[in-house]
Amino acid sequence: MIWLSWRQFRVQAVAVYGLLLVLAAVLVLAGRPLPGSRAPLDPGHGLLYHGGIVVTYALPPLIGVFWGAPLVARELEAGTHRLAWNQTVTRSEWLSVKLALIGLAAVLAAGLLSLAVTWWADAVDNAVTTGDRGGSFAVRLSPVIFGVRGIAPIGYAVFAFVLGVAVGILLRRTVLAMAVTLVVFAAVQLAVPFTVRPHLLPAAEETVTITASNIARMGLNDAGEFELLTVSGPQGAWMLSNETVDGTGKTVRPPSWLAGCIPPPGGAARPMPAKECFAKLADDGYRQRITYQPAARFWPLQLIETALYLALTALLALLCLRWSRTRLS
Repeated sequence: MIWLSWRQFRVQAVAVYGLLLVLAAVLVLAGRPLPGSRAPLDPGHGLLYHGGIVVTYALPPLIGVFWGAPLVARELEAGTHRLAWNQTVTRSEWLSVKLALIGLAAVLAAGLLSLAVTWWADAVDNAVTTGDRGGSFAVRLSPVIFGVRGIAPIGYAVFAFVLGVAVGILLRRTVLAMAVTLVVFAAVQLAVPFTVRPHLLPAAEETVTITASNIARMGLNDAGEFELLTVSGPQGAWMLSNETVDGTGKTVRPPSWLAGCIPPPGGAARPMPAKECFAKLADDGYRQRITYQPAARFWPLQLIETALYLALTALLALLCLRWSRTRLS
């Protein structure tokens, strides 16, 4: 059964692992960016940095769509599953071998890709975390970067694979199962970073004085009215909320007179209000309340989220085995 499963799967495996080998060779030959440099990445490194993000995010859904969804649905459509069942192989054994063999291949593929991309981008990530590199680069804990570093891609890949198998068993149509798998997985990937991940560990909260040194962004709307005020948080932290509060701790909008402290739209690219504006702001009791996940929680959050995806994967695998005895014929 293992040999038969491998023969059915070998073309897809060779294609994916061949591409991973090419990507790893490109990363090694291109060399890693210099650590701690405030200069922007050169065009080649910039392309690899953003390309690594795209490829790492793309692998799990591709595994779910092209490895998971057709795994059972295609055999149900073609009727080849009956041949295996007539060879003294039970339905549970037939599906268990497929889940274990290809699931392991999914884990290995995602692990190798994440290892290569995380290794290559380590200097940039560390520089952003410590404040030595700014620009358009996000910290490792940010929703965009978190999912393409560490062990999280492994959890995504194995979940996507088993999700595809489950959808294929339910729908019994290969193309439809592939489309539904992609939609469901994309919905989960969009929902988790914003509705689940911020609450995996209790967020840290601080109320800080608004000063000229910690102001991060200020803005005016088209009518010239003040509408935006944020301050910088701890280095490398993932900012969850950044809101102005009054002396009673109630969330409020900054006072309208603050708009007179900055030039109107079309002025300097990054205007800084006069220090007396911030002094008056503090005297009136205005503070900034920030909620964030500290940079040190990167690996705890990685472990917890990966464990969550693995738990969902195990649940789906059990359902697949149960359905193999009750829904397949």
